Amino acid sequence: MDAFDRFWQWADKPLESTLTIPAELHRPVMELAPEDRHSRAAVNQAAAHAQNTSDAH
Repeated sequence: MDAFDRFWQWADKPLESTLTIPAELHRPVMELAPEDRHSRAAVNQAAAHAQNTSDAH
């Protein structure tokens, strides 16, 4: 499962679900324009960039 699938599984979860995603995924995806959140490439790229940035620190 890639970042796009993880994000949308979380975003589309039922209200009673306790499913969570890490802030390291939530933050970069939510910084995208709403229409870009529906692009698998954009979501995966944002998540990968955030991961690479955090790995460098």
